Amino acid sequence: MSGRIEGLGERPVVTITFGGRQLAAFEGDTVAMALWADAQVALRQSSRNGAPRGVFCNMGICYECLVIVDGVTVRGCTTLVRDGMVVERGGKP
Repeated sequence: MSGRIEGLGERPVVTITFGGRQLAAFEGDTVAMALWADAQVALRQSSRNGAPRGVFCNMGICYECLVIVDGVTVRGCTTLVRDGMVVERGGKP
């Protein structure tokens, strides 16, 4: 899998869908890290000026990594991937 550091141990692979495209991710990864490993760094657009936004704090304090998972807006950095989830670029705040 591209974007992965070798030697971190073997974990089961799950499949998620982002932007209509299937991606492989490791079980236990957050949505943000699975997308980052696939070079998807712009996860939403600013509601104020439309600028691209992505992972900033990576610990659940800010709202920069908001994505929509199976129809629900969540922070990508605190949401674990699961097989079959559908992820879309997020919106507000």
